[in-house]
Amino acid sequence: MFENKTEKEAREKILSLVEEYCSTYHNQKDPFKEGDRIPYASRVYDHQEMVNLVDSSLEFWLTSGRYTDEFEKKLAKYLNVRFCSLVNSGSSANLVAFMTLTSPLLKERQIKRGDEVITVAAGFPTTVTPMIQYGAVPVFVDVTIPQYNIQADMLEAARSEKTKAVMIAHTLGNPFDLSAVKAFCDKHHLWLVEDNCDALGTTYTIDGEERFSGTIGDIGTSSFYPPHHMTMGEGGAVYTDNPLLNKIIRSFRDWGRDCVCPSGRDNLCGHRFDRQYGELPVGYDHKYVYSHFGYNLKATDMQAAIGCAQLDKFPSFVARRRHNFDRLYKGLEEASDKLILPEPCPGSKPSWFGFLITCREGISRNQVVQYVESKGIQTRMLFAGNLTKHPCFDQMRTSGEGYRIVGALTNTDRIMKDTFWVGLYPGMTDEMIDFMAKTMKEAVSL
Repeated sequence: MFENKTEKEAREKILSLVEEYCSTYHNQKDPFKEGDRIPYASRVYDHQEMVNLVDSSLEFWLTSGRYTDEFEKKLAKYLNVRFCSLVNSGSSANLVAFMTLTSPLLKERQIKRGDEVITVAAGFPTTVTPMIQYGAVPVFVDVTIPQYNIQADMLEAARSEKTKAVMIAHTLGNPFDLSAVKAFCDKHHLWLVEDNCDALGTTYTIDGEERFSGTIGDIGTSSFYPPHHMTMGEGGAVYTDNPLLNKIIRSFRDWGRDCVCPSGRDNLCGHRFDRQYGELPVGYDHKYVYSHFGYNLKATDMQAAIGCAQLDKFPSFVARRRHNFDRLYKGLEEASDKLILPEPCPGSKPSWFGFLITCREGISRNQVVQYVESKGIQTRMLFAGNLTKHPCFDQMRTSGEGYRIVGALTNTDRIMKDTFWVGLYPGMTDEMIDFMAKTMKEAVSL
């Protein structure tokens, strides 16, 4: 097949066959019929993702490379931020974001063991996990219903002399009150980390300017796990406008090293062998100087190749998620006496990840969920519900140390008992959305 062909011609032939293969054997779906399985999330892709993936694999540069560079630049441009670093998962993105705030380079603003970070218990655990692992103390505040985000009027009560940061997620695409939270952080000189893993594409108007969620605080994070707004299979990103934070982010992601040379390139600064660091001998190879205790949290170039194709489609993904939300909301309005429907944060245009529903008094979530699932509609809880009730908190709960709760987590506990959500991914059709609305109205009428 490749006789008398140049490498370029052979590659073009392979990629042409990949495109044909994908178009023939992938994404060939029959029209939706009632009773078909409706997952809460699914990948949406075409031949371009597969072509990029094979193109990267043919180079066999298996770590970060040209596609990683392209993706970081494209995502930074989309979000209108200066710096973006690709990592291997959203959880790693949160880990890197929090580790960054523990760097000695931040001087008096460095988070140390025993310092406090304000957050919420109604969410995904990896927003909180890095705090615990670094010896910081999470301070849990209740959330609102039906926005499912932090009660901003409790921030002052949650603050102590040990408070160094606020780190919270935008819940299923709906941003928290960024104006109030940002003002609080600015007033008290606190770091703000936006866990943007469920909200990529959401916008929020602050100080008269519409900006993307994840870009208003000091650091934002994203996840590219398959159910998320876009996918690489596995993957995540950390982004910031702060050059010092970006330097630290890169260091923690890349083994903790001091050198900023990308993989496969040496001595960009011209001083690889003529400086002195710590108590190392003068001229010690800068590529092996470590300024932080870091990890290798990079993604592969094959993952980045998929992400580049996904980013090209991303605006259409956001538009479809908003369309699906509006259609499902309209379909469920007549059941609002039995179901509390979600509300967007004022001043925002959410890129909805899912549609949160809280059962009103007298309506059993368990019965509703079981009925809906029996009809083929996949449901999910709001992740941990109340994280402090989980076995991972058993030792701390028993000792009464390691975390604080401010006030009562009344709504958090209600979410744990009465709330569930269904998906809005861009591959859903109007027929699927209408069937979900019809089925949930049946469930609350039984």
